Amino acid sequence: MSILKKYQVALELLDKDKIEECIHDDYAFTNYSQGKVFNKTEVVQWAMTGDVKREKIRILFENDEVGVEHAFVSFNDGNKQAVLAFYTFKDGKIHSVETGATNITK
Repeated sequence: MSILKKYQVALELLDKDKIEECIHDDYAFTNYSQGKVFNKTEVVQWAMTGDVKREKIRILFENDEVGVEHAFVSFNDGNKQAVLAFYTFKDGKIHSVETGATNITK
């Protein structure tokens, strides 16, 4: 199973141990809309809140070095986005992710 597929399943199940297994200790998630970079601990904590619900997830490309994924994401506050994510991998884990998001009207 691919790294992104493992991560997708772990997020769907809210399986903290499996999410942590997928993410490198030196992980960085660059969130341009908030102007912040989140580390592994922060992202795992956020994932465990259940705030992010992803659907229609498509892995567009993945090899041993990088991955590209598209998904429709909804949040507990009612906001929805179409999200394109670019992942880098290191040691068989997700090392970094950057996203581009388009808001979807309610």
